[in-house]
Amino acid sequence: MDEHKVFQMGFSKVYGLLVSKAEKKGHAKAEVDQAACWLTGYTQRELDGLLASDATYGEFFRRAPRPNPSRALIKGVVCGVRVENVEDPLMREARYLDKLVDELAKGKPMEKVLRTAENEGQ
Repeated sequence: MDEHKVFQMGFSKVYGLLVSKAEKKGHAKAEVDQAACWLTGYTQRELDGLLASDATYGEFFRRAPRPNPSRALIKGVVCGVRVENVEDPLMREARYLDKLVDELAKGKPMEKVLRTAENEGQ
């Protein structure tokens, strides 16, 4: 199967679009950074390094140092697609990040956006 074009795009470009989406709704880049770091296990320093590099969006996910096991708790629809049903593992990771940013932009509190087994029943 051919890789989707979004994964060949520059990470900083795609990430900038996610940040713009959040900022339009009154949220800060730092909140998007927090969600991305939670999802992938990157530190802020590592994330900043990737943003300054020529890494692709696909490399961002493939190189994730410690994908959060709680990311499997992310459920729902983003861009008309139910994230938990996405079969391609790389695309599922991208949809997870899309969903986190969507929830942030819609005003969901960060402690709910960043899933844990403890807050899932609330």
